[in-house]
Amino acid sequence: MVPEDLQPLYELLADSRVMQYLEPPYSLEQTRHFLETKGLSSQPAVLAVEKDDGQFVGYVIYHAYDKESMEIGWVLAPSFWGVGYASRLTGQLIAMAQAENKDVVIECVPQQQATRAIALKYGFLDMGESEGLVVYRLKSSRK
Repeated sequence: MVPEDLQPLYELLADSRVMQYLEPPYSLEQTRHFLETKGLSSQPAVLAVEKDDGQFVGYVIYHAYDKESMEIGWVLAPSFWGVGYASRLTGQLIAMAQAENKDVVIECVPQQQATRAIALKYGFLDMGESEGLVVYRLKSSRK
């Protein structure tokens, strides 16, 4: 991410539809803090997603879940829902994790059916719930 992502990131994180299964919508100050600590840090936990024309689509989550797994996820603007972005990003994030010989984990609330559908499409196993979140795990193909 870059500092110029603040406004489109704020529009994303302030949208109640986007945040429905995540957290309450963010204020501008919360978004600034998120950008500084998660997107602009030396080891970013989130990465901006942009179209070829530079349009801000959202961000992906890619960070260590435990010592053998990477957690992946995505938060996309509603105008990019249902057109394959989340699925394509999932495939790319899986490839990144497997290149590191890591399992892949997706966590979401049980009500998040779109995430569940993508996890199952890619062969993730439902590992049950942990702290109110469903945990999906895909074993590395290299193990």
